[in-house]
Amino acid sequence: MEIGITHLHSTLPYIFLVTMIIAIAIFWSKRFSGAEFGKNDKRFALINLILAHLQLIIGLVLYIFISPIAKAARESGEMMSDPNYRFYGVEHISVMIIGIVLITIGYSKSKRQEDSASKFKTLSLFYTLGLVFILSRIPWDNWL
Repeated sequence: MEIGITHLHSTLPYIFLVTMIIAIAIFWSKRFSGAEFGKNDKRFALINLILAHLQLIIGLVLYIFISPIAKAARESGEMMSDPNYRFYGVEHISVMIIGIVLITIGYSKSKRQEDSASKFKTLSLFYTLGLVFILSRIPWDNWL
C-alpha cells in the first residue's frame, strides 16, 4: 500500500501541473481578451481545485501515516538541523498547503464575483501564485 500511495503522490502532480498551466494560460488570455466566463471555465477551475485537494490529502496521508522520511524526521528531533528532514518535514508540506490555500481562495472568490473580467482576474492571479508556491517546493531531484 505504501508504494501505491507514494506512486500516486508522485504521478498525480503531472496531471495537476499540466492542467494548471493550461488553466492559467486560458484565464490570463481570457482576462485580457474580454471573453465571457462560461461553464467550461468554471469546470476547468474546479477540476484544478479538486486535483490540488486530492494531492494534498494523499500527501497528508503519506506524511502522517506512511512516509518513512517524515516519520524519521519527526522522531529524530533533528528536523530543522538536517536539510533533507527540514525539506520534507517542514518546507515541502507547509509551502504546498499555502499554494493550495491560494488556489482555494481564488476559486471561492471568483464564484462570488458577478462580471467575467473579475472572475478571470481573480482566478489568474490566485492560481498563478498558488502554482509558483507549489513549483518552488517540488522535490525536483527525486521527482523527475
